[in-house]
Amino acid sequence: MSAERGSAIDLRRRAIDLPERMDADDADPEMLARTYARFPYVNAILAGRRGLHSREIDPRARHGRIRVLDIGCGGGDIARYVARRLRRDGIRAEVIGADIDARAVRWASDADDEGLVRWRCVSSAQLVAEGEPFDVVLSNHVLHHLSAPQLADLLDDSTRLTAPGGIAVHSDIARSRTAYALFDALTRPIAGTLLKNSFIREDGLLSIRRSYTAAELAAVAPPGWRVQRRFPSRLLLVHAGHLY
Repeated sequence: MSAERGSAIDLRRRAIDLPERMDADDADPEMLARTYARFPYVNAILAGRRGLHSREIDPRARHGRIRVLDIGCGGGDIARYVARRLRRDGIRAEVIGADIDARAVRWASDADDEGLVRWRCVSSAQLVAEGEPFDVVLSNHVLHHLSAPQLADLLDDSTRLTAPGGIAVHSDIARSRTAYALFDALTRPIAGTLLKNSFIREDGLLSIRRSYTAAELAAVAPPGWRVQRRFPSRLLLVHAGHLY
């Protein structure tokens, strides 16, 4: 399916009624696997993972063993990146990648040849029930998938999962015509090569249409959460304790 031109769509409000194809229970397994395999390339450019590590993870890792939780980890590339950086720096760490989609957890586990991450098919609520705190709770491209009640539950769970001195950071796309046009321009030339037979281009454009603006996200965020803007077209929803 070809993507709509930015000028032909309405980005004034969230298109929450448009489902992403990779979320479907009957999503093509080969396309899904290829999508997970291509996420590292996309996230290396768009997810701001390097900045997250240097701003939030490194300072907390200086105080000893660190526990990091990636909620809705998908193909697991963010969790693997974090674990690899911590190991390279000689930091004792436990990184957990959690997702409620068993397909994602299986793929992420199979792709983790080095055994860097503990992969779990659990919800954030189940992790809260287990009562184990984390120094860093993060997610990437999860918020726009959630209904209002699901978002409220995730944020409540995140605060419960965050240890004293820790931080919860949920990163997502900021909906705008610029973001849509940029993603369209970056992915169109490789749609028939690197991204061929994956959901990345079509679902990526849908993700932008489903996402929040900074004002919208701030309006639904509970007390204690703050919205930060990051380049390019990123929003961070952050809840932080004092850093030791």
